[in-house]
Amino acid sequence: MPFLPAKASTLRLEPAVQAGLNQLSKALRRPKNRLINDAVKLYVRRRSLEVEQELETTLKALRACRRKEPDFEASIEAFVKAEAELAGEDPAEGRRLSPDSPVQSEIQRRLHA
Repeated sequence: MPFLPAKASTLRLEPAVQAGLNQLSKALRRPKNRLINDAVKLYVRRRSLEVEQELETTLKALRACRRKEPDFEASIEAFVKAEAELAGEDPAEGRRLSPDSPVQSEIQRRLHA
């Protein structure tokens, strides 16, 4: 990999972090810039691994869901097709029907309370 020059960045460190960094720099006789680079490099590696693991877990869950319903996409496509074909024939299309039961009336009352 070719050498790329470091790019300057502005950081705003909390006073306690700045004080700790100063002490560590003196004790280790290493520049603060180097310590910051080392720390950020370790953080990026660790967090990248954590994020990768979280994404893999999510992907496994999605795949498991899809395996439970292998025709999920086909079912959605059939629903959309039926809606499109029968839209003009649906008596309830675009209209609110009055509730037929006390349960439906209560649901409507609570939704609009």
